[in-house]
Amino acid sequence: MRIIRGIKNTTEKFPSPVLTLGNFDGVHLGHQAIFKKVVERAKESGGTAIAFTFEPHPLKVLAPERSPMLLNTFHGKMKLIEATGIQIAICADFTREFAEQDPEDFARSVLVEKIGVKEVYVGYDYAFGKGREGSIESLKSIGAALGFTVGVVEAVQVGGVVVSSSLVRDLVSSGRLEEVYPYLGRHYAIEGNVVHGESRGHTLGFPTANIHSANELLPAHGVYAVRVLVGGHHLDGVASIGVRPTFGSGPVSLEVFLFGYDGNLYGKHLEVAFFKRLRGEQKFPDADTLVRQMHKDVEQAKEALAATK
Repeated sequence: MRIIRGIKNTTEKFPSPVLTLGNFDGVHLGHQAIFKKVVERAKESGGTAIAFTFEPHPLKVLAPERSPMLLNTFHGKMKLIEATGIQIAICADFTREFAEQDPEDFARSVLVEKIGVKEVYVGYDYAFGKGREGSIESLKSIGAALGFTVGVVEAVQVGGVVVSSSLVRDLVSSGRLEEVYPYLGRHYAIEGNVVHGESRGHTLGFPTANIHSANELLPAHGVYAVRVLVGGHHLDGVASIGVRPTFGSGPVSLEVFLFGYDGNLYGKHLEVAFFKRLRGEQKFPDADTLVRQMHKDVEQAKEALAATK
């Protein structure tokens, strides 16, 4: 997938563009349904499947106090979108000036004149333009006037619940990671580089990788069964998120202990997929008590991982 950063860098015309617009945070099943439709129509028409998104998230510019903690880094979101078959991702620089555009002006200057769009597909709750004044019906009217069609992809429901980014955020932030899979079609994962820590885990007999993550949203503090992508290989393990209260507390950290791994991970990029929360963060009276609990955590994690996808 080709990524174009900034509308000004969209300088070429693509064959019969079929496009969707949105933030797509989490790339959940609802988003995936839209991408699937775009890719199918592009193949049928000999066109180009395009996702049009924004950076940063609009609320970070317009109302920072209401801006959500995002599920994906930009890099992570692009990887997930690429996996759906989208060919081009256009990422607009979201500014207050950009937000002030009239919906019809945006459609004319960007969708038609810059991209040459032929078909647009959006989710059931899509709104766009200044103050989100552009509704789906107004987009259809604009499309009819400017020469492109508009299709709506209905909400995806799981067990009668509409899939949404806010739903997934709530589950992640409360530590209910085993409930996330049905809405994402995958386990929630964060990524980051391994950095040097205090080496306390090694001293305790559980050498851990300390991960510096660019992800905004970490799961609730606690201990989790995880599967980690390391250099193209998946390894099972236990992750701890928290402030390490047994040792006096400190900044929030993410540490991962990988089963049966004794290589050097410093500087490596890891992707940590969370399968199940084993327990909340606890303060233990001493290191020996903590170590006994860590042995229990490892056994519980192995059982949980063996029983899941």
